[in-house]
Amino acid sequence: MQENNHIEFKRELSDSLEKEVIAFLNYKDGGIIYVGIDKTGTIVGVINPDDTQLKIKDRIKNNISPSTMGLFDVVTEMQEGKYVVKVIVASGSEKPYYLSKMGMSTRGCYIRIGSAAEPMTERMIEDLFARRIRNSIGTIRSRYQDLTFEQLRIYYSEAKLDLNGQFAKNLELLTEDGKYNYAAYMLSDMNGVSIKVAKYSGLNRVDLIENEEYGMCCLIKATKSVLEKLKVENKTFAKITDTVRKERKLLDPTALREAIINAIIHNDYSNEIPPKFELFADRLEITSAGTLPPGFNEEDFFLGYSVPQNKELMRVFKDLDLVEHMGSGVPRILESYPTTVFHFSRNFIRVTLPFDKGFRQASDQASDQASDQASDQASDQASKNEASILQFCKIPRSAQEIMQYLGLKHKTFFRNTILSPLIAEGKLALTTPEIPKSPKQKYVTVKNK
Repeated sequence: MQENNHIEFKRELSDSLEKEVIAFLNYKDGGIIYVGIDKTGTIVGVINPDDTQLKIKDRIKNNISPSTMGLFDVVTEMQEGKYVVKVIVASGSEKPYYLSKMGMSTRGCYIRIGSAAEPMTERMIEDLFARRIRNSIGTIRSRYQDLTFEQLRIYYSEAKLDLNGQFAKNLELLTEDGKYNYAAYMLSDMNGVSIKVAKYSGLNRVDLIENEEYGMCCLIKATKSVLEKLKVENKTFAKITDTVRKERKLLDPTALREAIINAIIHNDYSNEIPPKFELFADRLEITSAGTLPPGFNEEDFFLGYSVPQNKELMRVFKDLDLVEHMGSGVPRILESYPTTVFHFSRNFIRVTLPFDKGFRQASDQASDQASDQASDQASDQASKNEASILQFCKIPRSAQEIMQYLGLKHKTFFRNTILSPLIAEGKLALTTPEIPKSPKQKYVTVKNK
C-alpha cells in the first residue's frame, strides 16, 4: 500500500488526526487512516491498540462538527505480526465538516486533495454548505411524540450496552428543538414502517403465493424478522457425486445478509417508502428507495466507498453488531456475484440475486424424476387395472359395477382414463352399441381373435 487520495498513513496518533478525518468527511468518497504505518508504508505497529482506539473515537466524536456519529469506524488489524489501528471514514451528508473550536472557517475546514488534507477556501465552504442535505431522517420531526423504546432497550441489553436517560440525545434521535425525529419513530415500539416480503410461484409478479409483512415495530426487530424469513427461504440442496455429497444454498448466505442489511439501512425513508423483498422461482429481488449520492458514480459504489444515507440508523445497527464495519457490504456481495446484479434508476436501487444454477438443475432433475416416477406408477397401475377389468368383464358388467370392483368413486376420471381407452382399443365392447348412453348399458371383454 501507499498513500493516495483514499489512504493516509500515520506512524502514531498525533494532533493532526481530526484534520485528516475532516478532509475525508468532506471528500466525495471518504477514506481510510492507518495508525501504526509510517509515510513510507513501513509497518511500525501500535503498542496499545485498545487505548488508541478509545482515544480516536473520543476525539472524532467531540472535536468535529456537525455530528460524525455513524460516519466512522475504528478497528484493529494485525499486519506483519504488529497491531495497526484502522480508521474508516465515510463521506458525510452534512458538509462542510470542521474543527469545532475553529468553526466553519478556512482554519477549521479541510478536504482531501491527492495524498494530503488541504484547507478549504471560503468559496468551497459556501458551495458545500449551500448543497448540504437537510431532508434526512435526523432532521425530519416525527409526527408522533409519545414514543416508547422497550424493544430497543432489550436489544441494547442483549448486546451488553445500556440505554440511559440520555439515550435519545446520544443516539441523535432528537431534532434541534428537542423533539423526536423520524429515526426515533422508526426505532420506537410502534410505527407505520412496514417491510414486505413477497413470494411468487413463477418468474413474474402474476402468481403471488405469499405476502408477509414485517414492521409496525422497532426497525431492529423488523430487520431481524426479515433476516430470519429469508434465511428459511434460502434452502439447502445436495448434489451427490461418486465420492462426496455436496451441499449448497440457493443464495450465498453472506451476500444475502449484506444485501438485506444494506437495503434497510441505506433506504431513503424521507418519502416513507420502505425497501421490499421479492422471491421468484429463479431469483431474489431487493428494491430500496434512493439512488447514488451526488458526486458518486457506480465505480465508487462498487469499490465500497460509503456515504450512509441514514447515519443515525448506521450508529444503532453498528452498536448491535448488525453491521461489521463501514463500506464492507457491497464488496462482500461482489465476492459471490457480479456487479450486474445491481441496477440503478433515478429513484431506486435494485439488487437481483440469482439462485444457484446447480439448484435449478437439481430442481429440474427432481421434477423430471418425479414426473417419470409418477408416469411409471400410473402406467403400472393402468396395466393392473386393465388385466383385472378384462377378467371381471368376461361377464357383462355396468360402469357402476366396474367402479365398485376397482374401488373408484369419480365417474369422469374412470370414464376418461380407464373405460374409454379400453373401448377405443377394442378390448371392451358395449352390449348395446346402438344406444351408447343407455341406462342399461354394460361392457364385456372382447375375446382375442
